[in-house]
Amino acid sequence: MRLRSACLAAFIGLCGSAAHAEPMLPKLSIGLEAAKSPQEVSASLQILLILTTLSLAPAILMMTTSFTRIVIVLGFTRSALGTQQAPPNSVLIGLALFLTFFTMAPICGKVNETALQPYMRHEQSFDVSLERGAEPVRQFMFDQVREKDLALFVRLAHMKRPTCEADVPTHLLIPAFLISELKTAFSIGLLVFIPFLIIDMLVSVTLMSMGMMMLPPVMISLPFKILLFVLVDGWNLIVKALVLSFQ
Repeated sequence: MRLRSACLAAFIGLCGSAAHAEPMLPKLSIGLEAAKSPQEVSASLQILLILTTLSLAPAILMMTTSFTRIVIVLGFTRSALGTQQAPPNSVLIGLALFLTFFTMAPICGKVNETALQPYMRHEQSFDVSLERGAEPVRQFMFDQVREKDLALFVRLAHMKRPTCEADVPTHLLIPAFLISELKTAFSIGLLVFIPFLIIDMLVSVTLMSMGMMMLPPVMISLPFKILLFVLVDGWNLIVKALVLSFQ
């Protein structure tokens, strides 16, 4: 009995001391201090540049990779089927992202080999790594861009005609590559639309000849379009065409 009373008293004492104790909360402070060497300034600027690049990562992904073409063609495919929200946007964007990773894997491997790993091993400076890392991406864009689109931005910038690819600035190459991707994506999307458009026309003509003009043609054509798409293994063909279009 005495032991139980002693334990109860000790427990009450601990609870009372814990109640009166000040809570231990973490403290986070951010401050500005004078740099003691040029190297500290350079390191701070590099960190700021990295954070800025991370904030612009979605735009960089869309404008310098195969993502734009892939997601537009997938959107055209869903519109041609007429299934409204099937597959949903999250599925299409997820598929577009993974196809982008697949098509850009060789370029990312070159960037890692020539720029990232040497920089992590302190074998080359940040500026040199940035320049060497941009070269594979620039070459990928040069392989896909149309000369007509590139010449357009060269004229709009009022600069002399470049004699080689190295003379083309990146800020001119990116928009030219982007509008080239838009044209290619719309061209592929048009080819995807044609067979489904023919089915819609045949169903509409058939319903009009039967005098069933009040029946929406979409209700009849949708099952036929889905059936055709499944029979020809449409997603396999679409993905194959998209991947081969970058090779």
